[in-house]
Amino acid sequence: MPRTAYVNGRYLPHRQAAVHIEDRGYQFADGVYEVVPVYQGTLVDEELHLDRLERSLGELRIALPMARRALKLVAAEIMRRNGLTNGFVYMQVTRGVAPRDHKFPRKPVRPAVVMTVRQTRPLAPEVLEQGIKIVTLPDIRWQRRDIKSTSLLPNCLAKQQAYEAGAFEAWLVEPDGLVTEGASTNAWIVTKDGKLVTRSASNSILNGITRISLLKVAAAEGVEFEERAFTVEEALEAREAFITASSIYVLPVTEIDGRPVGNGHPGMLSRKLREAYIERVARTGTFRAEAAA
Repeated sequence: MPRTAYVNGRYLPHRQAAVHIEDRGYQFADGVYEVVPVYQGTLVDEELHLDRLERSLGELRIALPMARRALKLVAAEIMRRNGLTNGFVYMQVTRGVAPRDHKFPRKPVRPAVVMTVRQTRPLAPEVLEQGIKIVTLPDIRWQRRDIKSTSLLPNCLAKQQAYEAGAFEAWLVEPDGLVTEGASTNAWIVTKDGKLVTRSASNSILNGITRISLLKVAAAEGVEFEERAFTVEEALEAREAFITASSIYVLPVTEIDGRPVGNGHPGMLSRKLREAYIERVARTGTFRAEAAA
């Protein structure tokens, strides 16, 4: 089936889809995006993703390009046209097209909207059985990481360094030794006494949608957790570590900078939380608040 993209009101063959050369997203990364996972034909945590999209747009003073209901209709249609059952919908909104100038356009411009999809395959069984390797790198990003901006060059550099080191992901570390998050994931550990720890939501990290939902899952499963920063050394001394993201759900970390985490194998709590999260997604398409009651 030929791929179809949505660009500013039009459904186009993927190869023909394009934006104007003076789109501010192209020239200044003046825009935001969302990656909404699709599981068995259902958008996972769609409302939470759209909430975050609206928040990011508001922080950059970009108008919502269309009503939320219209965004949902476009997402559903782009899924239908591409026959998407498992994968993700990529949404991007930029300030729009205007003569190149660092300042915002003096006259109102229409925000530009792009949606594409990608089919994905399940993670290889050995990845879940063996866990993943990560490396730690200095966090050189800007101070508004809570905005899901299209400005991702530091993240790309970190991902490339991780890849070249034979690792799956990079954890980004501040000068004081505290881990912020992964290049495209949230970071978690399980302490020796079994407490789940992840950094609290602030301007220092992107508040991942899977992160939000997994905390609700943990509460429903009776898992004690704490939202705070942790160091690399604390992670190396932890019982378990893992990462979360919309594209991978929960993925155990078994090696950091060449050193094993715990016994060097995926931990029991990581497995339990992954299974519980996927079970709830399969049943409801999202983690509903009433499930935690």
